[in-house]
Amino acid sequence: MPSQLKKFKWPAIILVLSVLAFFYGKYDPAAETTFFPKCPLKAATGLKCPGCGSQRAVHQLLNLNVEAAMHYNAMLVLSIPYLILGFVFDSIKNWNDKLLKWRNRLFGTTAIWIVLALVIGFWVLRNII
Repeated sequence: MPSQLKKFKWPAIILVLSVLAFFYGKYDPAAETTFFPKCPLKAATGLKCPGCGSQRAVHQLLNLNVEAAMHYNAMLVLSIPYLILGFVFDSIKNWNDKLLKWRNRLFGTTAIWIVLALVIGFWVLRNII
């Protein structure tokens, strides 16, 4: 990425997230609104994908209702600290051996396989229960 565009990366991300937070906080995706996309897998098969309920969960989180957010998509809610940690690791410029060791443990190949197994397990369980 050219250096001129790099300085706009985070402001652009913050702007987009702010606009999304406004809409998801103000408008409830559980209501019959037309501008929130529906899950194509659920529409076609009736099965919930791992992401089903994420929009409603985000709405509830933005309105400080963690219990309802957990009801809609527990995996999304529980993954937020992990995602934030990933962004923190991504923003670190000066790595030392200890930080690299933790990054490899939490975001290395083994961690990717564990996350994949958790997502698949969540997908199967939410359609059984």
